Amino acid sequence: MTSAAPTAPGPGPEPDQAVRLDPAVARPTRTARLLATVVRHRTDLLVALLFALLAGWLTHGLWPAPGQRVLAHNPADQTLYEWFLAVDSRALLGDFSLLTDRLNAPDGVNLMANTTVIALGVLLAPVTLAFGAPVSFALLVAGNLAGTAVAWYLLLTRTLRARRLAAGLGAALCGFGPGMISQSNAHLHMTAQWLVPVIIWLVLRLLRAADPAGRPDGPDRRRLVTSAVGLAAAVTVQVFIGEEVLFLTALTLLVMSVAYGVADPALLRRALPAFAGGLMMAAGLALLVLGYPLWHQFAGPQGVADGMFSPYYFSADLTSWPTLSPLSVLGSDTSSRLTTGAAEYNTFLGWPLLLVTLGCAAWLGRRPLVAACLTGGLVMAVLSLGPEVVVGGERTGVPGPYALLAGLPVVDGALPMRFALAVLPLAGTVLALAVDRALAERGRARRLVPLAVGAALLSVFPAPLPSADRPALPEFVTAGHWRQCVRPGGVLVPVPAATPADPWPMRWATAADAAFGIPEGFFIASYGKDGSAAMGTYKRPTSALLADVAKRGVPPAIGDQQRRQAARDIEFWGASCVAVTDDAPHAETLRRTLEQLFGPGTRVADAWTWRF
Repeated sequence: MTSAAPTAPGPGPEPDQAVRLDPAVARPTRTARLLATVVRHRTDLLVALLFALLAGWLTHGLWPAPGQRVLAHNPADQTLYEWFLAVDSRALLGDFSLLTDRLNAPDGVNLMANTTVIALGVLLAPVTLAFGAPVSFALLVAGNLAGTAVAWYLLLTRTLRARRLAAGLGAALCGFGPGMISQSNAHLHMTAQWLVPVIIWLVLRLLRAADPAGRPDGPDRRRLVTSAVGLAAAVTVQVFIGEEVLFLTALTLLVMSVAYGVADPALLRRALPAFAGGLMMAAGLALLVLGYPLWHQFAGPQGVADGMFSPYYFSADLTSWPTLSPLSVLGSDTSSRLTTGAAEYNTFLGWPLLLVTLGCAAWLGRRPLVAACLTGGLVMAVLSLGPEVVVGGERTGVPGPYALLAGLPVVDGALPMRFALAVLPLAGTVLALAVDRALAERGRARRLVPLAVGAALLSVFPAPLPSADRPALPEFVTAGHWRQCVRPGGVLVPVPAATPADPWPMRWATAADAAFGIPEGFFIASYGKDGSAAMGTYKRPTSALLADVAKRGVPPAIGDQQRRQAARDIEFWGASCVAVTDDAPHAETLRRTLEQLFGPGTRVADAWTWRF
């Protein structure tokens, strides 16, 4: 039996040629895979895009020129945060310290004791150095809203397995609820909550790994370790974004864990030992990194160990809960009297949202997660009322549960009314679970529940953040003429000096990427009684004299005593330059006063300067 004759080889490519063609053949494959990924996640991408567009619309008052616009409700805090971003960006230049000398010269400012959003500032350092701190600020205002909503959407869809519509509705409340919109008035440390769902996911992952049910070998030790390491990393980063958010998250999770354990005692008995061990591991790993920064915050130079804001003043009014936020489309400005300002509408959920959320919780029944969310929400809502219950702006004399916590370390650094911010994601989770269950059923619930939830969310639909024109900076600063007067890293004294009430001269340093320091300013430091926390510092005699001239426009009597004091103050500050610009209040009177103190000045662009 003979074999078939072999086929003659055809004129195919040489082996080397075939190898050279492989990348060209592979490229369409990689493109196809990318397209397939996009198609597979098209709904998720569409939801993320919608959240981004909504955030952009809400903050459109800052665009397209953030350097020329400012948030109308809180320009002072915006000035502070833009300075934070400027000084944080210097980490990219190798010029950064937790005790910065670029404010409050010569004592400096403890960045850990202030809400400096260091991680965000370093992350956006390239943007800040290239385009300016106002651009980074505007990106963060919008990005925090959209990022928080997207993070909650992913947690609800991936971890709780909620349908995309249900998760989208719940995440919208988490990212764009009344408290989040209100805090967007320059409180970047409070709206940067996009790591909170990550922390919750890691805690749940740790719990599932600790539960030995269905595993003959007991808890999944590998997942326990990886979850603990991930949790330590997330907590560490959140400390450098916003410690108050981390504190509220930890307190809420503690309350929810107790409630969940009561609702499911079997899980508590099975998983508690390994779960507690994983949490201790995470805490230990985090402290290895955070030990020095936390010591620096509480006991280091210019550190503070107490809060400086009165819990009696920053307490939520009971009647604010059923009231719509003035920053919502349906809200009224008259309700603003129920809180301390436009940046603290944390409790303004309105009757529709409150009733629908409670109704959904009742409809969902005794599910442990629902019970935990409801318990956590109620506890945080009650704590937000502060040490004394206030109703309609009147103190009732009735003590609130927060009175049991008042004065405790760490707790007194958080404002009671901000405890209400934890209610938003808990309510969003309940609404998402309710809509998800309704979509799985047949009958009236399939239509009524999503409609009711949608109507409740529309009742708190936010309006764009009010904005205004930003006062122009002097040419002396914007054109870099300050370099003729003060070297980089030196101290420039703007006249009048920055204060917590009038921090505007800090914009000079911000525009120069914090390349020079300034005395006094807007910050928290240990200048209170017995080293307690205080806003700002003491004014030196010369800065107090010049501030009075700027306020009243009355020329002061200047003699040898004032001149000697001015020389001592210049030496104390380590100043190399004093400058008064044409846009300063009573600029001409200030100039004549400075000439009496320091002699003839030098005209530089739109400023008069004195070098030392």
